[in-house]
Amino acid sequence: MKFTCEKKILIDAVNNVSKAISEKAPFPALSGMKLKLDGQALELTGYNMEIGIRTTVSVESSDSGQCIIDAGLFSNMLRKMPEDIVLVEVSSNYQVTVSSGVTTFNLVAQNSDEYPDLPQVNSQDNIKVSQPVLKNMIAQSVFAVATTDMKPILKGELFEIDGDKLTLAAIDGYRLAVRSEPVKYEKATKFVVPAITLSKITELLSDSEEDTAELCPTLKHIVFKINDYMVYSRLLEGEFHPYRSAIPTESKTEVVVDRKQLIATLERTMLIINDRAPSPVRCYFENNSLKINCKTSVGKISDEISAVITGPVIEIGFKCKYLLDPLKVIDDDRVKLQMNGSLLPMKIVSCDDTDSYTYLVLPVRLPKD
Repeated sequence: MKFTCEKKILIDAVNNVSKAISEKAPFPALSGMKLKLDGQALELTGYNMEIGIRTTVSVESSDSGQCIIDAGLFSNMLRKMPEDIVLVEVSSNYQVTVSSGVTTFNLVAQNSDEYPDLPQVNSQDNIKVSQPVLKNMIAQSVFAVATTDMKPILKGELFEIDGDKLTLAAIDGYRLAVRSEPVKYEKATKFVVPAITLSKITELLSDSEEDTAELCPTLKHIVFKINDYMVYSRLLEGEFHPYRSAIPTESKTEVVVDRKQLIATLERTMLIINDRAPSPVRCYFENNSLKINCKTSVGKISDEISAVITGPVIEIGFKCKYLLDPLKVIDDDRVKLQMNGSLLPMKIVSCDDTDSYTYLVLPVRLPKD
């Protein structure tokens, strides 16, 4: 097989498809990228049996053929080429020549007969979502996905559509993130996508309002169609935690606070917190003031910011990082903190009383001073 292609186009395709190639491939054929040439269409595929990414680029060729190539080495060779056009030739015994201008590289490819097929997903019932909206929804919720294997389904994020609204939910036992946006879809459906898949597609999603992503779920798999890329992923099986029942509908103490001021205060507190000194941050809400204190073996901090507080005085403690994470991804200048006591979850919502996002953070029991 033989073809020429613009260097930048080929580099972008190789780098993006490589996101689905694992260093610890389950068998040798999956350690590389599959190239399949059919005339002027070059198909590139990366797959690790959990996630697959495929794209097709236009090339100059009248040839055909296929092989498996070392994606990392191929990408590095392309980036070092002196000209904008590269020529790739693969002989019948899988000797590869990559050339541009006066520069020529040689490497060895593999036969692609052992390369497994990607899952067949023939769903015609696709869910269409604006790419920047989906990108934002994932970024504002995926941090709460569980990282342990105690309950494997919580290592993914729930996608739920009901009543023309798409909701993403993630929970790890310490915090809950729920993010919702309207979507045009007539049916009710839900499925759980692994967090690792979401991290891959986020890198492919654009910030252009004109770009749309298509989600094509089946019983066990899903395909994300993102511009010229198809991202295949298995879905997590099982029953997702009934998170809605955990969200309080009322609150006794309600606080409106400047989000950036609170972040700055918590980040100062993090300076004295580490794995060896994991003391909680102590928050005291009274007289339109939020007082923050923390004492560890490293040092101690006392800080204060203004807040609008309604309801009874409350003192509550949190793991600082768990309180910081949702605040960092919210776009609003101010947020509303809702509490029902020092041992019940804090609810973080929009001051506009919309349901576009909801976060719960579990408190920790404070030691006596």
